[in-house]
Amino acid sequence: MASGVLLEGLHIPLTTPFAADGSVALPKLAANVARYSKTPAAGLIILGASGEPTLLSDGETRDVLSTAAHAAAPEKILLAGIARDSVRSVLALADFAAEHRYDAILVGVPSMLSLEPMVRRINDAPQESRKRLMERLEKQMNFFRTVADRSPLPVVLLSAPEREISASGMVDLASHCNILGLVSGSKMRAWPSEEKIRHAGFRARLVRARSTLREVSVTSAFAAVTTRMKLAVESAPAPALVSAASLTGSATAIAEPPAQTPALRTRTKSVGFQILSGNSSSLLAALNAGANGIAPAFAAAAPQACYEIYAAWKDGDAALAEEKQAHIREAAALADSLGPGGLKYACDLNGYAGGFPRLPHLPPAGSQRAALEALMQGMRN
Repeated sequence: MASGVLLEGLHIPLTTPFAADGSVALPKLAANVARYSKTPAAGLIILGASGEPTLLSDGETRDVLSTAAHAAAPEKILLAGIARDSVRSVLALADFAAEHRYDAILVGVPSMLSLEPMVRRINDAPQESRKRLMERLEKQMNFFRTVADRSPLPVVLLSAPEREISASGMVDLASHCNILGLVSGSKMRAWPSEEKIRHAGFRARLVRARSTLREVSVTSAFAAVTTRMKLAVESAPAPALVSAASLTGSATAIAEPPAQTPALRTRTKSVGFQILSGNSSSLLAALNAGANGIAPAFAAAAPQACYEIYAAWKDGDAALAEEKQAHIREAAALADSLGPGGLKYACDLNGYAGGFPRLPHLPPAGSQRAALEALMQGMRN
């Protein structure tokens, strides 16, 4: 049985703050991470799609991953976003993330292998074009398989609207022992519905893929156990022994065992392929469709408001969950539509360091900022 980490609850995709001169503002990033660590979020996604990962150099990427790992609370799951087009570059950053005790890496479709626009027309394409498209699909699958085969950390897939992983490809990848799950930013369901799966053989493959079990460590309360939690216990200093002679001036004393550092009590839990929904406007629908947790970009600006959707759903309060979903829907849709600049401005409104995005991304215009301010009233965190 493969191992991994439990992906449930809210996972916050962080933004990357920049200084006035355009450099990465590492102190602001550390402050954001420390504050997010005080929220009820289960995990943090560093350099996910909303972190502008493709605009950072390799050195900046390493600085961000290192800074975030040192600032995060040990109980928070850490996913390292690695947006690179070559397998070699991805694996080099995966090694770096492993050295800094990340729990998994987040890997998306390489830019030259994007299939989302082609998937819509692949069945209608001429035979010759269809062959080229299928070859490209196979290259995409080879990319993910090779990364998963060689990565020192478990892999979480990223399927974004502009770089979506095909449904058939997802089924193949879901059965890989080192691929834990998926962060889906698609506006479709987090996983293909039975109504959309017409072929009996495909349906059977889907069931088998999701039933591939991974063994994860959890606490006695069934919360995820992170790599850094284990390390903190292992590296705790042993209690110093005090000699009897130093206390009494005599070699004779009553022996008492030294105080021991409490051990981390864990148990194991078997989970299948796990799904986090990243679409802010349909978090509740994704949870109802079988997602294990949520990872909306808007959570960087309003983590508490997003968490309340998951909490109400987890408690089985459908009416409250729908109310909480409606509460963020307009603001999240506007922030998402404005790109990194809009999301960062929303972060500024709630006291997180957002700032300006990197070019070619642009900050929101005055009217857009005013609209976002109005929609975010009452979402203070």
